[in-house]
Amino acid sequence: MRFQRINDHDQLKAIAKSVRKSVITSLSAAGSGHLGGSLGLTDIFTFLYFNIMNHDPADPGWKGRDRLILSIGHVAPVLYATLAHAGYFSIDELVTLRKLGSRLQGHPGRDHGLPGLELSAGSLGQGLSVAVGMALAGRIDQSDHNVYCILGDGELQEGSVWEAAMAAGHHKLGNLCAIVDRNGVQIDGGTEKVMAIEPLADKWSSFGWQVFTCDGNDFGELADVFAQISPDRERPSVIIAKTVMGKGITAIEGDYRWHGKAPDREQAIEFIKEIDS
Repeated sequence: MRFQRINDHDQLKAIAKSVRKSVITSLSAAGSGHLGGSLGLTDIFTFLYFNIMNHDPADPGWKGRDRLILSIGHVAPVLYATLAHAGYFSIDELVTLRKLGSRLQGHPGRDHGLPGLELSAGSLGQGLSVAVGMALAGRIDQSDHNVYCILGDGELQEGSVWEAAMAAGHHKLGNLCAIVDRNGVQIDGGTEKVMAIEPLADKWSSFGWQVFTCDGNDFGELADVFAQISPDRERPSVIIAKTVMGKGITAIEGDYRWHGKAPDREQAIEFIKEIDS
């Protein structure tokens, strides 16, 4: 591992706090973007990049790195903020989000030259298939790196996700871990109202996956669940992480109307004050 692993949960909470503030600042500067999901996933991104994944900001293309595939590309602000705080590029660049000519577009694009991106994401339902391909490639190369894929719960209404899940189970991809952002809401309302996806754990299990559940906003639970993953390397793993959309901002927590909404300047100031408090 080329990145220093942080095990202290207070340090991780401090990093997550900074990442959340950067997400709010960048979205406010852009005047558009997806705030709710980005804030809800901040703890998971922080835990992956500062505790779990093997990676090297000084050498983003290092062959031995773990790969992170962001299937829900619209939460790019939290990916960008985490990469910046991990040292991939300057934090000052975050305020260029969604600006003409910026490397930080509304959805991640590898052709924009931003280090640390593994996939150009936009169309939902595609990321797990890419992750399956990367995991298979790692097996062929006899590499010991892992592939992590972050999916939205509303995204699981896409049939292509389940085709990829079936393939991963069939090929026994023990080097693959999917993380489902189970916040229960999507752009039009609650997932179970728009199109029910439960029983979720049973579906993944039926395709041959190891299934884990946890509070995705609790570092203690994240640490416990990652400690259990892949004791055999014969089955892919999925973490159904229960998160709160808009986590950290009381006025917007769980409110689907903040799925794709950016705070104005005054709101951003108030949101950051709440995070600081």
